[in-house]
Amino acid sequence: MGTPADADDALAKRGDTPCLPEPTGPEPVGIASLWLTDASRPDPWAPGVTARELMVSLWYPATSSDGRRAQYMSPAESELQLISRGITGVRPDVLSKVRTNAVSDAAPAGHQRSLPLVVLSPGFTSPRSTLTALAEDLASHGYVVAGVDHTYESFATAFPDGRVTTCLARESPRRDSSEKVASGRAADIRFVLDELTGAHPNWPAAGLIDPSRTAMAGHSAGGAAAIAAMLADSRIRAGIDMDGATCAAIPDHGLPRPFLFLGKQSNYTPGSGADVPARTLAWKRLRGAVTTWERDWELLTGWKRWLVVAGAVHASFTDLALLADQIGIDIDAGLSGARSLDITRAYVRAFFDQHLRGRPQSLLDQPSRLYPEVTFCSLEA
Repeated sequence: MGTPADADDALAKRGDTPCLPEPTGPEPVGIASLWLTDASRPDPWAPGVTARELMVSLWYPATSSDGRRAQYMSPAESELQLISRGITGVRPDVLSKVRTNAVSDAAPAGHQRSLPLVVLSPGFTSPRSTLTALAEDLASHGYVVAGVDHTYESFATAFPDGRVTTCLARESPRRDSSEKVASGRAADIRFVLDELTGAHPNWPAAGLIDPSRTAMAGHSAGGAAAIAAMLADSRIRAGIDMDGATCAAIPDHGLPRPFLFLGKQSNYTPGSGADVPARTLAWKRLRGAVTTWERDWELLTGWKRWLVVAGAVHASFTDLALLADQIGIDIDAGLSGARSLDITRAYVRAFFDQHLRGRPQSLLDQPSRLYPEVTFCSLEA
């Protein structure tokens, strides 16, 4: 990833501020933050910590767009995210300046048990904020969206008491398996669902959520965790994996709930890497990415789709590709960050509209002239 030293000066001279695209739905968007503590289990990454603490952002349809726009992340989180990724030559607080669309603590709109719930899980080392553009878009179309920071799995997570936790899962002397990450995230998601839809919910407007219409999407490790979470919790009716190699073992009888694979063409086209010598690192990367989807495909026994996006890179399914374009960082993508977000938001929303709202979506049935970058690798009902 290039890091031009003059990017900071160029931004300052233009007076530009990185910004997320406006949501496409008719509803204003609000956002609230929850600090949750699960006293029933110790933290899996921090020795001696006897409870699991989580930060969760809730995006939701609001009654008005008036009010203070939410901060994308704190200056401390921005600095740690950039330093940990080796990005210099930009202001260390630049990610805290990103302009969002959601209004902090806006009054929620909706009727009792009227809004579907979608849980979003970010990639390993990434915070929940990297899925903000997707979350805002879903909320503008009438969803409650819960973005979960999996503590000690992000380069930085800020808590209201001033602590900023770092990525202990990555710094651990023995690199723990992807299975531990996926199973731990499944437990996090289960706890968050309990806190939002249980008998004593932790959000004053939780009564707006229809607990019978709950789904999950994730990016990278978060996408891999979607299958693990669905296996662990039957409340999750449908799931999406965005560019994440899966690891949870699906039972032989299969997973009969709807599922969408959405990934970059270079790594997730069936058979990728078959023409590369087997001993090369490139082959191992390609085969490691795609073979987990091939393995799981036969065990996904409900509605399913496998879509790949030409020109996308790993960050293309998050805000990071767009922000890299705006800040002046080259991530070697063949697709602009703005375009890749358009594609991601369109297909993710179509999936949830079909499977949580019962609204059939032609976008999911065949290739679209609106999105020629998207290839259907399989079309099975």
